[in-house]
Amino acid sequence: MNSEEFRKRGREMVDYIADYMDTIENRRVTPAIEPGYLKDLVPLEAPQKGEDWDDIMKDVENKIMPGVTHWQHPRFHAYFPSGNSYPSILGDMLSDGIGCIGFSWAASPACTELETIVLDWLGKMVGLPEEFLSFSENSKGGGVIQGSASECVLVSLLAARAHMIRQLKKQHPFVEEGLLLSKMMAYCSKEAHSCVEKAAMMAFVKLRILEPDENQSLRGSTLQQVMEEDRAMGLIPFYVETTLGTTSCCSFDNLAEIGPVCEEYGVWLHVDGAYAGNSFICPELRAPMKGIEYASSFNFNPNKFMLTNFDCSLMWVKDRFRLTQALVVDPLYLQHSYSEKSIDYRHWGIPLSRRFRALKLWFVIRSFGVEGLQKYIREHCRLAQRFEVHVRKDSRFEVASPVHLGLVCFRLRGSNQINQKLLSSINASGKLHMVPASLNDKYVIRFCVCAQNATDADIDHAWDVISQFATDMQDIINDEIVDNKEATKDEKEEAEKEAEENAEEVFAMLDRKNKKSLRYKRSFFVRMVSDPKIYNPKIVRSLPSSGPRRHTTSETTTDENNVCVNSPTIDHEIITELMQTTNLEKALKDEDNKLKFLTKTTSDLSERIKMYGRREGEIKH
Repeated sequence: MNSEEFRKRGREMVDYIADYMDTIENRRVTPAIEPGYLKDLVPLEAPQKGEDWDDIMKDVENKIMPGVTHWQHPRFHAYFPSGNSYPSILGDMLSDGIGCIGFSWAASPACTELETIVLDWLGKMVGLPEEFLSFSENSKGGGVIQGSASECVLVSLLAARAHMIRQLKKQHPFVEEGLLLSKMMAYCSKEAHSCVEKAAMMAFVKLRILEPDENQSLRGSTLQQVMEEDRAMGLIPFYVETTLGTTSCCSFDNLAEIGPVCEEYGVWLHVDGAYAGNSFICPELRAPMKGIEYASSFNFNPNKFMLTNFDCSLMWVKDRFRLTQALVVDPLYLQHSYSEKSIDYRHWGIPLSRRFRALKLWFVIRSFGVEGLQKYIREHCRLAQRFEVHVRKDSRFEVASPVHLGLVCFRLRGSNQINQKLLSSINASGKLHMVPASLNDKYVIRFCVCAQNATDADIDHAWDVISQFATDMQDIINDEIVDNKEATKDEKEEAEKEAEENAEEVFAMLDRKNKKSLRYKRSFFVRMVSDPKIYNPKIVRSLPSSGPRRHTTSETTTDENNVCVNSPTIDHEIITELMQTTNLEKALKDEDNKLKFLTKTTSDLSERIKMYGRREGEIKH
């Protein structure tokens, strides 16, 4: 590809990305495929000769997109947001075009210096103490861009470990470092991200996981008690990881209490604000930062909640020399004459090679401005509160934890099993995507506002879907309970418990024993258009699969074999069996039942037809 073709294809790619973002809601939020789908569509050996770009792009839409989970979809409410915006994409494009590897100042001075400046910008924007900034007077601190929060945690743990070993060697110069290491203890909350445990495994240090309070917050008294116990046993506390905005429910550890304990024991305090740290650019949301002055290091991810594409995790340290002393390896071929006057970020993290990631961050901040970013975060908070209102208005549901920022944790009032069945049914339908968490041994559903341009209508639609699934599930359970109305109290409770446990099988139409229930028969048909368990999700049915596999889609491939699948195909055997075992005339004799059935069926099928039959701008009927 020469520069002339690159200009043409570049414009086409920008158009493709813009079209994708503009029409993403027409796609199914999660793919309807099975593991291994792609190996049946793509050859297992690379092509010997280069292929035409148009053929490659056809395969992107026909083979790759059907297997994509669309994180930017307005129906995606899982995990935390995956930051995205056009200024960030353009910044990444420019970074890729420049193609520098900024491991040192000499390797690309602008790459290093812009990173230092932008990190100071962000440090001031979130209200970090001046000790964490590079250009503050007499400061030993500074910021760096890492790949992820997991890297930030590991790097801070390694720095804390190296610093403590140096201190101990001064006191015990003849003791082996391995023996000293075996005595060292790190701490975190049970609600801390799993990357803390992984970092401890890789660093070969002991980790004690502590119980938070009823609001999932780690408290200073808990930490102090276990540190005293460990010291009495001859162990050496050296590192504490705290979280501002936990993954499960966005709870906040109590820095104001934990900080003085860490100072008393001389341990490294790391603060992980991966998601919530972005919100501190809004002054009214900074209350959880009280006590940040005690921290040795702090990180958050603009690639979660600040419209910046992955990867981009920001980390600040109060003493950069403690950080670099743990990571410096300085071969002759990497040294340069300005080493004493500049920052070499290769000493601040694990990899040597570093992309020019400061560009996209610089583009985003300059494009939106502080006020624009604040407006975006506040809007997500408002939308989460709107969802919370929906939950609280429905007596069947409960809010499972205090609502923070864009995350709402909720559940049906009932057993863990019924909540698990509810979530699995909703996710399987492809209408929404959410993930669970466990809070105080209760199974809860996490609803996070993720889409950049999320609206009130998106929130209301999500609640309508959740509410309808809950209604259908409750109808099924009530029918089973009614069937046992003559039973004793204990038998009724047992029947209710059994109904909840069997809910998924009912949704999947695998529980045959209740087919005599008219109400159940009606719900059976309703689920033909909403439950993927009566569809065949094998995407190869409708993708090019006949004959030998090709790298590209042949121009002679028939339309029938070249359909872009965004939803499953109906399993006709199951439908036929269903029709044979159900008396439709009797089931739809009641006018109210008939109207509900027809409304539900036509609504869902029309949506599916639009997704499934769209081709070259026309709808096939």
